[in-house]
Amino acid sequence: MPTLADFEDAAATLRGQIAATPILESQHLSDVVGAPIHLKLENLQRTGSFKIRGATYRLSRLTEEERARGVVAASAGNHAQGVALAAQQLGIPATIFMPLGVPVPKLLATRGYGADVVLDGATVETPLRMAAEFAERTGAVLIHPYDHRDVIVGQGTLGLELYDQIPHLETLVIGIGGGGLIAGVAAAVKARAAAEGRRVRIVGVQAENASPYPASLRAGHPIEVQTSPTIADGIAVARPGDVPFEIIKELVDEVVTVTEDDIARALLVLLERAKQVVEPAGAVGVAALLEGVVQPNGPTALVLSGGNIDPLLLQRVVAHGLAASGRYMTLRIPLPDRPGQLARVSELLAMAGANVTEVLHTRHGQGMQISEVTLQLSVETRGAEHRRLVIQTLEEAGFRPTVVED
Repeated sequence: MPTLADFEDAAATLRGQIAATPILESQHLSDVVGAPIHLKLENLQRTGSFKIRGATYRLSRLTEEERARGVVAASAGNHAQGVALAAQQLGIPATIFMPLGVPVPKLLATRGYGADVVLDGATVETPLRMAAEFAERTGAVLIHPYDHRDVIVGQGTLGLELYDQIPHLETLVIGIGGGGLIAGVAAAVKARAAAEGRRVRIVGVQAENASPYPASLRAGHPIEVQTSPTIADGIAVARPGDVPFEIIKELVDEVVTVTEDDIARALLVLLERAKQVVEPAGAVGVAALLEGVVQPNGPTALVLSGGNIDPLLLQRVVAHGLAASGRYMTLRIPLPDRPGQLARVSELLAMAGANVTEVLHTRHGQGMQISEVTLQLSVETRGAEHRRLVIQTLEEAGFRPTVVED
Protein backbone atom coordinates (compact mmCIF):
# COMPACT_ATOMS: atom_id res chain seq x y z
CA MET A 1 0.00 0.00 0.00
CA PRO A 2 1.54 3.36 -1.01
CA THR A 3 2.01 5.77 1.88
CA LEU A 4 1.25 9.45 2.16
CA ALA A 5 4.99 10.10 1.92
CA ASP A 6 5.07 8.22 -1.41
CA PHE A 7 2.40 10.50 -2.88
CA GLU A 8 4.02 13.65 -1.53
CA ASP A 9 7.34 12.58 -3.08
CA ALA A 10 5.59 11.94 -6.41
CA ALA A 11 3.89 15.35 -6.25
CA ALA A 12 7.26 17.04 -5.72
CA THR A 13 8.74 15.09 -8.65
CA LEU A 14 5.88 16.08 -10.98
CA ARG A 15 5.81 19.75 -10.00
CA GLY A 16 6.35 21.82 -13.12
CA GLN A 17 5.83 18.85 -15.45
CA ILE A 18 2.06 18.54 -15.08
CA ALA A 19 -0.73 21.08 -14.71
CA ALA A 20 -2.49 21.70 -11.41
CA THR A 21 -5.99 21.38 -12.82
CA PRO A 22 -8.81 23.60 -11.48
CA ILE A 23 -11.98 22.77 -9.56
CA LEU A 24 -15.35 24.01 -10.86
CA GLU A 25 -18.39 24.07 -8.60
CA SER A 26 -21.42 23.07 -10.68
CA GLN A 27 -24.47 25.04 -9.57
CA HIS A 28 -26.67 22.99 -11.89
CA LEU A 29 -25.59 19.61 -10.50
CA SER A 30 -25.68 20.98 -6.95
CA ASP A 31 -29.28 22.06 -7.45
CA VAL A 32 -30.25 18.72 -9.03
CA VAL A 33 -28.91 16.55 -6.18
CA GLY A 34 -29.18 18.97 -3.25
CA ALA A 35 -25.49 18.93 -2.25
CA PRO A 36 -22.37 20.91 -3.26
CA ILE A 37 -20.93 19.26 -6.40
CA HIS A 38 -17.38 20.05 -7.54
CA LEU A 39 -15.85 19.00 -10.85
CA LYS A 40 -12.12 18.22 -10.96
CA LEU A 41 -11.17 19.32 -14.48
CA GLU A 42 -8.51 16.79 -15.39
CA ASN A 43 -9.79 17.11 -18.97
CA LEU A 44 -7.71 20.32 -18.96
CA GLN A 45 -4.55 18.43 -17.97
CA ARG A 46 -1.55 18.30 -20.32
CA THR A 47 -2.26 15.72 -23.07
CA GLY A 48 -5.96 16.02 -22.15
CA SER A 49 -6.12 13.41 -19.39
CA PHE A 50 -4.76 12.28 -16.01
CA LYS A 51 -2.51 9.68 -17.70
CA ILE A 52 0.43 12.09 -17.89
CA ARG A 53 0.72 11.92 -14.08
CA GLY A 54 1.37 8.18 -13.82
CA ALA A 55 3.43 8.01 -17.01
CA THR A 56 5.75 10.83 -15.97
CA TYR A 57 6.33 9.47 -12.47
CA ARG A 58 6.90 5.93 -13.77
CA LEU A 59 9.48 7.12 -16.30
CA SER A 60 11.16 9.43 -13.79
CA ARG A 61 12.01 6.39 -11.64
CA LEU A 62 13.74 4.45 -14.41
CA THR A 63 17.47 3.91 -14.00
CA GLU A 64 19.90 5.47 -16.46
CA GLU A 65 20.43 2.04 -18.01
CA GLU A 66 16.67 1.57 -18.45
CA ARG A 67 16.28 5.04 -19.96
CA ALA A 68 18.96 4.25 -22.51
CA ARG A 69 16.99 1.17 -23.62
CA GLY A 70 13.91 3.29 -24.28
CA VAL A 71 10.27 2.65 -23.42
CA VAL A 72 7.39 1.02 -25.26
CA ALA A 73 3.62 1.15 -24.69
CA ALA A 74 0.39 0.13 -26.36
CA SER A 75 -2.70 2.32 -26.31
CA ALA A 76 -5.58 3.67 -28.36
CA GLY A 77 -5.23 7.15 -26.96
CA ASN A 78 -4.63 8.70 -23.54
CA HIS A 79 -1.89 6.38 -22.26
CA ALA A 80 -0.09 6.75 -25.59
CA GLN A 81 -0.05 10.53 -25.31
CA GLY A 82 0.98 10.46 -21.65
CA VAL A 83 3.93 8.14 -22.27
CA ALA A 84 4.98 10.03 -25.41
CA LEU A 85 5.08 13.43 -23.68
CA ALA A 86 6.71 12.06 -20.52
CA ALA A 87 9.41 10.40 -22.63
CA GLN A 88 9.98 13.62 -24.58
CA GLN A 89 10.34 15.65 -21.37
CA LEU A 90 12.85 13.17 -19.94
CA GLY A 91 14.77 12.56 -23.17
CA ILE A 92 13.83 8.88 -23.41
CA PRO A 93 13.20 7.17 -26.78
CA ALA A 94 9.56 5.98 -26.98
CA THR A 95 7.78 3.55 -29.28
CA ILE A 96 3.98 3.42 -29.14
CA PHE A 97 1.86 0.70 -30.76
CA MET A 98 -1.65 1.82 -31.67
CA PRO A 99 -4.57 0.13 -33.51
CA LEU A 100 -5.30 1.07 -37.12
CA GLY A 101 -8.61 2.70 -36.24
CA VAL A 102 -7.19 5.11 -33.66
CA PRO A 103 -8.81 8.58 -33.91
CA VAL A 104 -6.68 10.92 -35.99
CA PRO A 105 -6.34 13.63 -33.28
CA LYS A 106 -4.85 11.09 -30.83
CA LEU A 107 -2.50 9.70 -33.47
CA LEU A 108 -1.24 13.14 -34.47
CA ALA A 109 -0.81 14.22 -30.84
CA THR A 110 1.22 11.10 -29.98
CA ARG A 111 3.49 11.61 -32.99
CA GLY A 112 3.71 15.31 -32.16
CA TYR A 113 5.22 14.44 -28.78
CA GLY A 114 8.09 12.72 -30.58
CA ALA A 115 7.15 9.04 -30.21
CA ASP A 116 7.72 6.47 -32.92
CA VAL A 117 4.16 5.25 -33.63
CA VAL A 118 3.44 1.83 -35.14
CA LEU A 119 -0.11 1.20 -36.39
CA ASP A 120 -1.44 -2.36 -36.56
CA GLY A 121 -4.49 -4.40 -35.61
CA ALA A 122 -8.22 -3.73 -35.53
CA THR A 123 -8.37 -3.55 -31.71
CA VAL A 124 -5.90 -2.67 -28.95
CA GLU A 125 -5.20 -6.37 -28.33
CA THR A 126 -2.82 -6.53 -31.31
CA PRO A 127 -0.77 -3.47 -30.22
CA LEU A 128 -0.55 -4.91 -26.69
CA ARG A 129 0.91 -8.15 -28.03
CA MET A 130 3.27 -6.31 -30.37
CA ALA A 131 4.47 -3.99 -27.59
CA ALA A 132 5.29 -6.98 -25.38
CA GLU A 133 7.17 -8.64 -28.25
CA PHE A 134 9.03 -5.40 -28.95
CA ALA A 135 10.09 -5.14 -25.30
CA GLU A 136 11.29 -8.75 -25.33
CA ARG A 137 13.20 -8.28 -28.58
CA THR A 138 14.82 -4.89 -27.92
CA GLY A 139 15.02 -4.61 -24.14
CA ALA A 140 12.78 -1.52 -24.09
CA VAL A 141 10.89 -1.03 -20.82
CA LEU A 142 7.18 -1.84 -21.20
CA ILE A 143 5.06 0.87 -19.56
CA HIS A 144 1.75 -0.58 -18.41
CA PRO A 145 -1.17 1.86 -18.26
CA TYR A 146 -2.31 0.90 -14.74
CA ASP A 147 -0.82 -2.32 -13.36
CA HIS A 148 2.33 -0.90 -11.76
CA ARG A 149 2.92 0.68 -8.36
CA ASP A 150 4.75 3.76 -9.70
CA VAL A 151 1.94 4.49 -12.16
CA ILE A 152 -0.61 4.24 -9.35
CA VAL A 153 1.43 6.57 -7.11
CA GLY A 154 1.72 9.08 -9.94
CA GLN A 155 -2.03 9.05 -10.54
CA GLY A 156 -2.56 9.48 -6.81
CA THR A 157 -1.09 12.99 -6.93
CA LEU A 158 -4.47 14.02 -8.31
CA GLY A 159 -5.94 13.04 -4.93
CA LEU A 160 -3.56 15.24 -2.94
CA GLU A 161 -4.28 18.15 -5.25
CA LEU A 162 -8.02 17.66 -5.00
CA TYR A 163 -7.99 17.32 -1.20
CA ASP A 164 -6.18 20.64 -0.87
CA GLN A 165 -8.77 22.27 -3.14
CA ILE A 166 -11.79 20.85 -1.25
CA PRO A 167 -10.68 20.39 2.38
CA HIS A 168 -14.22 19.48 3.55
CA LEU A 169 -14.71 16.79 0.91
CA GLU A 170 -17.12 14.01 1.95
CA THR A 171 -17.58 11.92 -1.23
CA LEU A 172 -15.32 11.37 -4.23
CA VAL A 173 -16.62 9.73 -7.43
CA ILE A 174 -14.17 8.39 -10.05
CA GLY A 175 -14.48 6.28 -13.19
CA ILE A 176 -12.71 2.90 -13.21
CA GLY A 177 -11.02 1.14 -16.11
CA GLY A 178 -8.09 -1.01 -15.09
CA GLY A 179 -8.10 0.75 -11.73
CA GLY A 180 -4.86 2.76 -11.62
CA LEU A 181 -6.47 6.16 -11.14
CA ILE A 182 -8.98 5.30 -8.42
CA ALA A 183 -6.44 3.12 -6.58
CA GLY A 184 -3.91 5.95 -6.37
CA VAL A 185 -6.45 8.66 -5.59
CA ALA A 186 -8.23 6.55 -2.96
CA ALA A 187 -4.96 5.74 -1.19
CA ALA A 188 -3.79 9.36 -1.24
CA VAL A 189 -7.10 10.91 -0.17
CA LYS A 190 -7.80 8.39 2.58
CA ALA A 191 -4.26 8.82 3.93
CA ARG A 192 -4.63 12.62 4.03
CA ALA A 193 -8.07 12.39 5.62
CA ALA A 194 -6.90 9.86 8.22
CA ALA A 195 -4.02 12.16 9.18
CA GLU A 196 -6.66 14.77 10.04
CA GLY A 197 -9.01 12.34 11.76
CA ARG A 198 -11.51 12.44 8.91
CA ARG A 199 -12.99 9.91 6.50
CA VAL A 200 -13.78 10.39 2.80
CA ARG A 201 -16.13 8.05 0.96
CA ILE A 202 -14.78 6.80 -2.41
CA VAL A 203 -17.15 5.53 -5.12
CA GLY A 204 -16.00 3.98 -8.40
CA VAL A 205 -18.05 3.95 -11.60
CA GLN A 206 -17.79 1.59 -14.55
CA ALA A 207 -19.61 1.43 -17.88
CA GLU A 208 -22.20 -1.35 -17.63
CA ASN A 209 -20.93 -2.86 -20.90
CA ALA A 210 -17.38 -3.29 -19.55
CA SER A 211 -17.55 -3.77 -15.78
CA PRO A 212 -15.25 -6.44 -14.36
CA TYR A 213 -14.87 -4.81 -10.93
CA PRO A 214 -18.28 -5.58 -9.36
CA ALA A 215 -17.93 -9.30 -10.14
CA SER A 216 -14.25 -9.35 -9.15
CA LEU A 217 -14.92 -7.66 -5.82
CA ARG A 218 -17.65 -10.18 -5.06
CA ALA A 219 -15.24 -13.00 -5.93
CA GLY A 220 -12.41 -11.47 -3.92
CA HIS A 221 -9.93 -11.61 -6.81
CA PRO A 222 -9.64 -10.25 -10.39
CA ILE A 223 -11.76 -12.14 -12.91
CA GLU A 224 -12.22 -11.58 -16.62
CA VAL A 225 -15.72 -10.80 -17.87
CA GLN A 226 -17.34 -10.66 -21.28
CA THR A 227 -17.55 -7.06 -22.47
CA SER A 228 -19.75 -5.32 -25.02
CA PRO A 229 -18.91 -2.21 -27.05
CA THR A 230 -19.12 1.03 -25.09
CA ILE A 231 -18.68 4.69 -25.93
CA ALA A 232 -16.52 4.90 -22.78
CA ASP A 233 -13.60 3.23 -24.55
CA GLY A 234 -11.09 4.83 -22.17
CA ILE A 235 -12.28 2.57 -19.34
CA ALA A 236 -13.26 -0.49 -21.38
CA VAL A 237 -11.31 -3.35 -19.80
CA ALA A 238 -12.26 -7.01 -19.34
CA ARG A 239 -10.15 -7.68 -16.23
CA PRO A 240 -8.97 -5.53 -13.31
CA GLY A 241 -5.29 -4.88 -12.85
CA ASP A 242 -3.74 -7.07 -10.16
CA VAL A 243 -1.92 -4.27 -8.34
CA PRO A 244 -4.76 -1.73 -8.26
CA PHE A 245 -7.33 -4.39 -7.39
CA GLU A 246 -5.76 -5.05 -3.99
CA ILE A 247 -5.88 -1.35 -3.14
CA ILE A 248 -9.42 -0.90 -4.44
CA LYS A 249 -10.64 -3.95 -2.53
CA GLU A 250 -9.43 -2.34 0.70
CA LEU A 251 -10.12 1.36 0.17
CA VAL A 252 -12.96 1.91 -2.31
CA ASP A 253 -16.32 1.93 -0.56
CA GLU A 254 -18.56 1.10 -3.51
CA VAL A 255 -18.47 0.40 -7.26
CA VAL A 256 -21.52 1.11 -9.42
CA THR A 257 -22.29 0.94 -13.15
CA VAL A 258 -24.00 3.23 -15.67
CA THR A 259 -25.55 2.58 -19.09
CA GLU A 260 -24.62 4.00 -22.49
CA ASP A 261 -27.66 6.30 -22.40
CA ASP A 262 -26.65 7.51 -18.93
CA ILE A 263 -23.18 8.43 -20.19
CA ALA A 264 -24.52 10.20 -23.28
CA ARG A 265 -26.89 12.28 -21.18
CA ALA A 266 -24.06 13.19 -18.80
CA LEU A 267 -21.86 14.38 -21.67
CA LEU A 268 -24.69 16.58 -22.89
CA VAL A 269 -25.15 18.10 -19.41
CA LEU A 270 -21.42 18.80 -19.16
CA LEU A 271 -21.42 20.51 -22.55
CA GLU A 272 -24.52 22.59 -21.95
CA ARG A 273 -24.34 23.42 -18.25
CA ALA A 274 -20.62 23.22 -17.33
CA LYS A 275 -19.19 24.19 -20.76
CA GLN A 276 -16.75 21.27 -20.54
CA VAL A 277 -15.73 18.98 -23.41
CA VAL A 278 -15.25 15.58 -21.79
CA GLU A 279 -14.71 12.12 -23.26
CA PRO A 280 -17.29 9.45 -22.34
CA ALA A 281 -14.96 7.71 -19.86
CA GLY A 282 -14.52 11.01 -18.04
CA ALA A 283 -18.27 11.57 -17.67
CA VAL A 284 -19.28 8.33 -15.92
CA GLY A 285 -19.17 9.95 -12.47
CA VAL A 286 -21.60 12.64 -13.58
CA ALA A 287 -23.80 9.94 -15.12
CA ALA A 288 -23.90 8.03 -11.83
CA LEU A 289 -24.88 11.17 -9.94
CA LEU A 290 -27.61 12.18 -12.40
CA GLU A 291 -29.12 8.69 -12.47
CA GLY A 292 -29.17 8.43 -8.70
CA VAL A 293 -26.89 5.41 -8.38
CA VAL A 294 -24.57 7.58 -6.27
CA GLN A 295 -26.11 9.57 -3.42
CA PRO A 296 -23.95 12.46 -2.19
CA ASN A 297 -23.62 12.99 1.56
CA GLY A 298 -22.17 16.49 1.69
CA PRO A 299 -19.53 18.15 -0.51
CA THR A 300 -18.87 15.80 -3.43
CA ALA A 301 -16.18 15.81 -6.12
CA LEU A 302 -16.45 14.18 -9.54
CA VAL A 303 -13.25 13.62 -11.51
CA LEU A 304 -13.58 14.51 -15.20
CA SER A 305 -10.64 12.30 -16.07
CA GLY A 306 -10.13 13.22 -19.72
CA GLY A 307 -11.26 15.35 -22.64
CA ASN A 308 -9.78 13.54 -25.64
CA ILE A 309 -12.92 12.88 -27.64
CA ASP A 310 -12.85 12.59 -31.42
CA PRO A 311 -15.07 15.32 -32.97
CA LEU A 312 -16.97 12.75 -35.06
CA LEU A 313 -17.69 10.66 -31.96
CA LEU A 314 -18.72 13.81 -30.08
CA GLN A 315 -21.24 14.57 -32.82
CA ARG A 316 -22.75 11.09 -32.55
CA VAL A 317 -22.76 11.09 -28.76
CA VAL A 318 -24.48 14.49 -28.59
CA ALA A 319 -27.19 13.22 -30.94
CA HIS A 320 -27.57 10.08 -28.82
CA GLY A 321 -27.66 12.16 -25.65
CA LEU A 322 -30.40 14.39 -27.06
CA ALA A 323 -32.44 11.30 -27.98
CA ALA A 324 -31.86 9.70 -24.57
CA SER A 325 -33.00 12.95 -22.91
CA GLY A 326 -36.21 13.04 -24.95
CA ARG A 327 -35.08 16.09 -26.91
CA TYR A 328 -34.67 14.53 -30.32
CA MET A 329 -36.38 11.66 -32.10
CA THR A 330 -36.87 10.19 -35.53
CA LEU A 331 -40.39 9.12 -36.53
CA ARG A 332 -41.45 6.84 -39.35
CA ILE A 333 -45.05 7.36 -40.50
CA PRO A 334 -46.88 5.39 -43.24
CA LEU A 335 -49.13 7.69 -45.30
CA PRO A 336 -51.75 7.22 -48.03
CA ASP A 337 -50.24 8.28 -51.37
CA ARG A 338 -52.40 11.32 -52.00
CA PRO A 339 -51.84 15.10 -51.96
CA GLY A 340 -51.85 17.01 -48.70
CA GLN A 341 -50.63 14.29 -46.32
CA LEU A 342 -47.17 15.78 -45.77
CA ALA A 343 -48.70 19.20 -45.18
CA ARG A 344 -51.13 17.71 -42.65
CA VAL A 345 -48.35 16.01 -40.68
CA SER A 346 -46.31 19.23 -40.72
CA GLU A 347 -49.31 21.16 -39.41
CA LEU A 348 -49.84 18.68 -36.56
CA LEU A 349 -46.16 18.82 -35.57
CA ALA A 350 -46.29 22.62 -35.57
CA MET A 351 -49.41 22.53 -33.37
CA ALA A 352 -47.56 20.20 -30.95
CA GLY A 353 -44.55 22.56 -30.86
CA ALA A 354 -42.05 20.14 -32.41
CA ASN A 355 -39.33 21.50 -34.70
CA VAL A 356 -38.64 19.39 -37.83
CA THR A 357 -34.93 19.12 -38.67
CA GLU A 358 -34.94 16.49 -41.43
CA VAL A 359 -37.51 14.89 -43.78
CA LEU A 360 -37.31 11.77 -45.95
CA HIS A 361 -40.30 10.91 -48.19
CA THR A 362 -40.14 7.59 -50.07
CA ARG A 363 -42.35 5.21 -52.03
CA HIS A 364 -39.88 2.33 -51.69
CA GLY A 365 -39.52 -0.02 -48.73
CA GLN A 366 -40.32 -3.46 -47.45
CA GLY A 367 -43.87 -4.05 -46.18
CA MET A 368 -45.35 -0.99 -47.91
CA GLN A 369 -48.59 -1.14 -49.86
CA ILE A 370 -48.60 0.12 -53.44
CA SER A 371 -50.88 2.96 -52.37
CA GLU A 372 -48.64 3.98 -49.44
CA VAL A 373 -45.59 6.18 -48.92
CA THR A 374 -43.35 6.40 -45.89
CA LEU A 375 -42.48 9.67 -44.22
CA GLN A 376 -39.44 9.75 -41.95
CA LEU A 377 -38.91 12.88 -39.89
CA SER A 378 -36.32 13.95 -37.34
CA VAL A 379 -37.76 16.40 -34.81
CA GLU A 380 -36.53 18.37 -31.82
CA THR A 381 -38.61 18.05 -28.65
CA ARG A 382 -38.40 19.54 -25.16
CA GLY A 383 -38.16 16.33 -23.15
CA ALA A 384 -39.84 13.00 -22.54
CA GLU A 385 -43.30 14.48 -21.76
CA HIS A 386 -43.27 16.67 -24.88
CA ARG A 387 -42.09 13.69 -26.93
CA ARG A 388 -45.13 11.69 -25.78
CA LEU A 389 -47.40 14.65 -26.62
CA VAL A 390 -46.05 14.79 -30.19
CA ILE A 391 -46.71 11.09 -30.73
CA GLN A 392 -50.16 11.35 -29.15
CA THR A 393 -51.07 14.31 -31.39
CA LEU A 394 -50.24 12.31 -34.51
CA GLU A 395 -52.06 9.20 -33.29
CA GLU A 396 -55.23 11.15 -32.44
CA ALA A 397 -55.24 12.47 -36.01
CA GLY A 398 -55.26 8.89 -37.33
CA PHE A 399 -51.56 8.46 -38.15
CA ARG A 400 -49.42 5.50 -37.01
CA PRO A 401 -45.99 6.88 -36.05
CA THR A 402 -43.20 4.62 -34.83
CA VAL A 403 -40.00 5.84 -33.18
CA VAL A 404 -36.81 4.85 -35.00
CA GLU A 405 -34.22 3.87 -32.41
CA ASP A 406 -30.53 4.77 -32.81
